[in-house]
Amino acid sequence: MNYLVGDLQGCCQPLARLLQTIDFSPSRDHLYVLGDLVNRGPDSLGVLRQLAALGNSATCLLGNHDLHLLAVAHGVRRPHRSDTLASILEAPDCQNWLSWMRQQRLAVYEHGWLMVHAGVVPQWDAAQTVALAAEVEAMLRGPELGEFLNTMYGNEPARWDDSLQGVDRWRCVVNSLTRLRFCSVDGTMEFATKEGADGAPAGYMPWFEVPGRRTTGTPVAFGHWSTLGLINRDDLLALDTGCVWGGQLTAVRVDGATREVIQIPCEQAQKPGPA
Repeated sequence: MNYLVGDLQGCCQPLARLLQTIDFSPSRDHLYVLGDLVNRGPDSLGVLRQLAALGNSATCLLGNHDLHLLAVAHGVRRPHRSDTLASILEAPDCQNWLSWMRQQRLAVYEHGWLMVHAGVVPQWDAAQTVALAAEVEAMLRGPELGEFLNTMYGNEPARWDDSLQGVDRWRCVVNSLTRLRFCSVDGTMEFATKEGADGAPAGYMPWFEVPGRRTTGTPVAFGHWSTLGLINRDDLLALDTGCVWGGQLTAVRVDGATREVIQIPCEQAQKPGPA
């Protein structure tokens, strides 16, 4: 059985309860975690240990908080006041965990679902999304990681163009896959607004509502957007239900026509901070 899971953000105990609730078996089941494995929650290192222990039975995507961990570890970014990454950064085997993170994915298309952390600009179809993600994955795994992380941050270019090359190309890919919520009809991305779908600024809309987007007809699952809440449509799953903010950890079983939603309450509530 295949389970898609929303943002964990260091919520180790809810993950353990989820695996127990679904009676997860590595020999039978597969877990797809849609990014933001770490940060803000109480036990980011514990989450990584649980996921790594599942071996090939877990596929983990990288979200903006996971990339932030790599950037902090390489001295590219300063820790935020609300970060809870010390358990990883101060661990004796920190480098092993950073290496593990670098091997994870940015987009996956399996079992009929395109999976990303945040969103997909309207110019991309599923195949291009996965191919562009693979370009960035190669940078994250390669010897020029530090140089890449130094140029990864920024809001420009705000609109995808197939002619983009190098740093601009990869930054645009990272922003779509790990930060996107709203964009315009022509695919211009907007990053300042973090409200729910009804809070779209003038001229923008949720990325999945853009008419004519090339992923129309391809089921897409994503996390990242806790103010959006659970969306459970045939062609769309939004699975960040704010576990780290005292909400729930949401998983959906997707096996052909079978659809089952599992939600695990999260006791601790962190103070909201920058996403």
